[in-house]
Amino acid sequence: MVWEDAPYPMLAVSTSGVVEQANEAARLLFTGPVVGQRLEHAAPEWLARAHDRLGAGAAEPYGELGERVFQAHAVYAAGGRVVWWLIDVTGRQHEMDALREWTAFLAEASNELLPSLNLDRCLETTACLAARRLGESALVVLPRAGRRYAIARCGADGRAVRQDAVIDPGTLPGLTEALRGFPPVPTRWLAPQEAPGWVGPEEGAGSVAVIALPGHGLPAGALVLVRRSRERFTADERVFVRLFALWAGSAIAVARLYVEQAAITETLMAELLPPATPALDGVELAARYRPAGPGERVGGDFYDVYPVAGSGRESLVVLGDVAGKGLEAAVLTGRIRNTLRALLPLADDHQRMLELLNGVLLNDGDPTRYVTLVLASFQRRGPRVALRLTSAGHPAPLIMRNDGRVETVPAVGTLIGVLEDITSVTDTVLLEPGETCLLYSDGITEARGGPLGRELFGDERLCEQLRQCAGMPPEALAERVQMLASEWAGEGEHDDMAVVTISAPRAPGEDGS
Repeated sequence: MVWEDAPYPMLAVSTSGVVEQANEAARLLFTGPVVGQRLEHAAPEWLARAHDRLGAGAAEPYGELGERVFQAHAVYAAGGRVVWWLIDVTGRQHEMDALREWTAFLAEASNELLPSLNLDRCLETTACLAARRLGESALVVLPRAGRRYAIARCGADGRAVRQDAVIDPGTLPGLTEALRGFPPVPTRWLAPQEAPGWVGPEEGAGSVAVIALPGHGLPAGALVLVRRSRERFTADERVFVRLFALWAGSAIAVARLYVEQAAITETLMAELLPPATPALDGVELAARYRPAGPGERVGGDFYDVYPVAGSGRESLVVLGDVAGKGLEAAVLTGRIRNTLRALLPLADDHQRMLELLNGVLLNDGDPTRYVTLVLASFQRRGPRVALRLTSAGHPAPLIMRNDGRVETVPAVGTLIGVLEDITSVTDTVLLEPGETCLLYSDGITEARGGPLGRELFGDERLCEQLRQCAGMPPEALAERVQMLASEWAGEGEHDDMAVVTISAPRAPGEDGS
């Protein structure tokens, strides 16, 4: 192992001051137990004092251990740990100078690589660090899908260039093995003439080295060095190069995993996000959605619009509210939406759809996983819009008439996912041109705020505001309802909010008076 092979004593100290690791050289140097001990109990006083003063700008500490003098060098590692390197400086100043350069290089690599989750930046940074310290130019090669490879190149000018290219790794001896990553392979040294054109060794190059970059259980690519010197790494250099390869490989592997997880999350999130409202012939729709958390994109409220459902004569809007908030609620939301999508052929029968969905949720055996729903099937009938409305434990739909009246639709029913037998009542409503049906979640009426900060927005206040919105276009109405509840809640906590408006359009030129 690289840690054990290091020629200098090494101690890894946790943020709490406990020695977590000690290589063989350190275990031989210290007479008593080391690993698992607090540093002040395992090491001499001068080293413990130096650890306590880290960050204060003090010079590199040194002191006696037995009959010899050691100088300690600190390197920050992942997780806030500190790795202490102990160098015997008794007559070995040149080795201390070399170590100082290497530890400075590793510290620089740690600072530049570890905080980044940007994959391209990790590749470019690795290439530039290697070109700066290990060779005159460097390439980092990372496999992509198919035969494509991501290549980050850095030359003597210190500028990184990124490209995706189709290459044959077999044209560079040792690259295929390095990219495979297992079993571990040593550095492969080549003459410049053995390197293919895509490596691009400059005139005067003396050697080319291929180094594997091991990640977290998977290969993280390979590092290709072009050097003027024909000399290979010394024993001490090999240790530090392997450490650099480990740190660079870990950073690249973490960044690559982050990119892959972000892509997966984005794909899954697309299925959970509210859909855009489609344009329907003879019916106007609008919708608004606001999750409970300020940084959240999905939650427990949802809506879906299906232009064709059931026998195909009606369209269907579903607005629901699952128990809970945040990501857990969003996962249940996704399952319910997928189930309802599969039940669309039965959309002519609201009761049957709800019974089948109820059975799916009951099979989970978790009484906390339930949902309230309102189903609205609608179709154009001449200038009017006919709706069939069914509520399952959900706030009743509201109808806004042209004369300013706000009617509550008595479409009541039991919530879904709790009882074996459910009941529902479907009510039929006709909308005249300019009239609107409002579907909303309880996040609107249960928004808590107001002058005293604890009062509910409430059904009565909502209806009072809606009486002033007669004839308002559906987009403006949906925006208005959500804005009123949001302003009422202010900066306080609130539930998810979902609003859908279904309107019968006015005839062209009709002013709504």
